[in-house]
Amino acid sequence: MSDPTNPSIQQRTTPQWGLYQRENFWRVNDGQTVPFNTDPKKLEEEAHKRLSQGGWFYAASNAGMSNTHLANRQAFFRHRIIPRQLVDTNLRDTTTEIFGHRVSAPIGFAPIGINKIYHPSAEIAVAKVAGELNLPYCLSTAGSSPIEKVGKANGKGPRFYQLYMPHDDELTLSLINRAWNSGFDALILTTDTWQLGWRHDDVANSNYAFYRGIGADLGLTDPVFQKRCREDGIDVEKDKVAASAKWIDSIWHGRAWSWEKIPWLIQQWKKISGGRPFVIKGIQSVADAKKCVEYGVDGIVVSNHAGRQVDGAIASLDALENIANAVGDKIYIMFDSGVRGGSDVAKALSLGARFVFVGRLWIWGLSIMGEQGVRHVMKSLLADFDILMAVGGINSVDEFDKSVLESYPKSYTMLPDKVL
Repeated sequence: MSDPTNPSIQQRTTPQWGLYQRENFWRVNDGQTVPFNTDPKKLEEEAHKRLSQGGWFYAASNAGMSNTHLANRQAFFRHRIIPRQLVDTNLRDTTTEIFGHRVSAPIGFAPIGINKIYHPSAEIAVAKVAGELNLPYCLSTAGSSPIEKVGKANGKGPRFYQLYMPHDDELTLSLINRAWNSGFDALILTTDTWQLGWRHDDVANSNYAFYRGIGADLGLTDPVFQKRCREDGIDVEKDKVAASAKWIDSIWHGRAWSWEKIPWLIQQWKKISGGRPFVIKGIQSVADAKKCVEYGVDGIVVSNHAGRQVDGAIASLDALENIANAVGDKIYIMFDSGVRGGSDVAKALSLGARFVFVGRLWIWGLSIMGEQGVRHVMKSLLADFDILMAVGGINSVDEFDKSVLESYPKSYTMLPDKVL
């Protein structure tokens, strides 16, 4: 299936990720079984079985009628990869560079909050696996583990901090200082979540773990936030519900920021980090992408929060194509929303992204089997991507461009109502 004695393997600059396929085929000979099926539909179904109702609703809920989530998946279907044959891909290289880090593949862990509701190991397990695989890990401000512990678990892996910016400058500075001191060397400001989108299942079931005193550990360990609690007469240790509610109401506060605040945040981060990259996540319009260039932002993540914030919005992949055409030569473009496999990564790269983040895939793996589940999902994704390059005639990440695709007109109404 994939000869482990292939002499080319020793000459490759990256691991033969595709060997994970052989490893799983061989398991039965050693009396073992594959951890679980990583087909996205079956992966989601298994996670549904394992999670509490609240955990499932929070993982699966999208904004409104889920039309943006649906559009995200449908957009991938109108692009088809054109494989090339008889190309020597034996020494193919899956690596790429992001913000000075040479990483295993153009695939990273998107920032997702409150991992504790998916598995007790929470962000610690996820950061550990990311470090092992040398894939960038992004920690959410809504994380359920302290920044310092997550940084330690990640080891020497590249890691970035995703900021939900409070309307409290002292608290903002405390958070980004903690992140920098814990080895997070790029700052990603998410701009589409001053307040959660309307998610029917979560609302109907009062499904908000923070208001139950669960998952606010990142905030409750912050010295400035602890001071704010004392000022309000809240004992962080004795009244977790009040403290956790105050925390989440501080970062998903319902009070929008504007472009006027961006120069201050860039200046503060650059001063703290010695000039490391500043990124804005949530960009969907060409106009906003151009504003990022104008304001000196180092990178953008083209993202609609996986369809969880604005219902009926443009598919993130369509936004990527528009934005890459407009500013692709002026700013480092990353992508997320709707990625389910190696071919999706390939399509996003071909349409102008230089890096792709995944979220729900590893959340499902975490939900099913903790650290081992995250590892299985991400090694499977790496193998999928590696094999696609091998059989599709692609030798390096830089070769993905529009010539790799045949693209069809938008015709999303012709597709099924339910798409993963």
